[in-house]
Order: sequence, then structure tokens, then C-alpha cells
Amino acid sequence: NLGRKTVIKNMDRNCAPIAMFVYNRLDNVMKTIECLTKNTLADDTELYVFSDGGKDEVSWQQVNAVRKFFRTGSFNLKKVTLIEREVNYYLERNIIEGISQILSDYDRVIVLEDDICTSPYFLEYMNDALDFYKDTKRVMHISGFTHLDVPYKGDVYFTRHMAGWGWATWADRWNGCFVHFKSREEALRKMTPDMIRQIEYGGRFHCLESLDRNPIPWDICWNINIRTNNGLCLSPTQTLVRNCGINNGTHFHSMSVFGHYEYDRDFVCRKLDVRKDVVEADDEVENQLNPAALTDHGFRYNLLGKIVRFFYVRFIKSKSH
Repeated sequence: NLGRKTVIKNMDRNCAPIAMFVYNRLDNVMKTIECLTKNTLADDTELYVFSDGGKDEVSWQQVNAVRKFFRTGSFNLKKVTLIEREVNYYLERNIIEGISQILSDYDRVIVLEDDICTSPYFLEYMNDALDFYKDTKRVMHISGFTHLDVPYKGDVYFTRHMAGWGWATWADRWNGCFVHFKSREEALRKMTPDMIRQIEYGGRFHCLESLDRNPIPWDICWNINIRTNNGLCLSPTQTLVRNCGINNGTHFHSMSVFGHYEYDRDFVCRKLDVRKDVVEADDEVENQLNPAALTDHGFRYNLLGKIVRFFYVRFIKSKSH
């Protein structure tokens, strides 16, 4: 329980609190905190750390190491509150309940997982956008990550696609719209054929396959909730975050061989202008969101994977036609 007494309102900027969700990856946590504390608004920002419990003896040792880091560390943040789960909640429950808990005390929240390294201007971007679009109810989600580098579009663009690596929302959007679906049937109940076509980008992006997981991931639920409420997401035209743990996360495991993932690109280090005169999805950007742009990670997209695919397409696939 966060408790009303633990909430300290910022008298200067009213910076949004951060909800960070951690498990057992201390190295990633340390990288994430190092970047976060270098942000321009770090010392005006409260951090709530939701630490999930372990699954076995080994994972509990790792969890306790992460908790010790937060208990004993000194951070350039306004306040750090550690919420320790007594059992393993799993990622979905930890995130959903943690966000809802924060939004029972605040009207907005910035969300980070334990492997998201942020630009020094990430918090400034998030708070600017949360302030500017607070009363524009169709804007439901602020992304720190972009699948496309499109700086010719300015500093930001609107899209229907929800990116979950470092993001923010408001209490009225989350509390009024979020549903954690228990089945594929429930998730698709309000989805029209056109909505399904849009969310899968004409069948090129098979995100709805994750509805067969148990539990269903929180991010596809939020994506569907945004779509069915005719919502929009604001994204930077160049990424403000870098995922430092994509090869060993809960929902993704792989190895980076002979180079980095193309997702693993440098973030922009300057202040962004979040203002857009037209609050509507950018059709040109939507048309550029293809399978490569939306799923560019793992073996297929590192250097070794590209070499293998080149030989497959050049010498094997071509002979089959």
C-alpha cells in the first residue's frame, strides 16, 4: 500500500511519478538507474520500484540483490519507494496492479521496466507531453520509443500503434479504459474487422497471436484498449530510450551475435517539442510500419542473421521457384 502519507507533491513542476518494474536482473537495473538519474528532471521526480518476488531459491537471491541495491543506494531522485512483492506476481500482474496503485494517488504516471535506458531528456519529454495533452482525451499513451527514425516529421508524430518501452499515461485513460483480457474471445469482442486489419497492419504484423498466451501480456491488452477507444499514441521521431536487456527478458530470449540489434540504437540527446497542431494518426508513418519495423529484433535482424538470410534467399529460396 503506497499510502497517502508517502506521496509528496512537487511544488515546482508537478513532475509525474515513475513506476519501475523489476525482477532479478541487477546489471540491467543499474544501467537503467544510471541513465535515469542523469535526466534533467531527475531530482524533481519520485520513483516507485515494484520488485517482484522470486520463483525459486536462485531467483530469490537475485531478487534480494536488486532490493539491496535500492535499499542502500543513494540516487539523484526526489524520493525512492520500494514495494516488495512477497510472492512471484509475474510481469503482467506486477505491472497492471502497480500502475493502478500509482494512479490511485496521482493523475499520471511514467512507466519503466528494468532494462530501459533513457535519454537525459526523456523525463522532460514525458512531462511536457503529459501537460500539453492532458485535456486531449483521444491521446491515451505517450511513447519514449519509436520503431521508425523519421526526423523530417519534426520531433513527434501520432500513431495508432502502442510502443511499450518507456511510456506514460493519465489516470482517466488507464482507469477508464484498461481491461486485462482473460481470453482471445473477450479481447476481440469489441474489435471490428477493420480494427483487426489496422492493428495487424493488413496481416503483416501478427501481434494478436499473443492473445493465446496465459496470462495474456498487458501490452497487447492496452494496445487493443487504445484501438477500441479510438485513441492515439504520441511518439518521438527519434528514440529516447534504448533497451539494454532484450536478450534476457520475460517475453523475449535470444543472443546478439556479431553486433547489436537494430532496436539497440542510440537515443537522441536534446529537448523535443511535443506540440502538434493536428491530433491525428500520421498516414505516411502508418504506411511505413511494416513487419521489419515492428519486429526488428533477435537473430533474424542482427548481422549474423542477415548473412544467413542473404544466403537463404540467394541460394536456397531462389532454387525452389
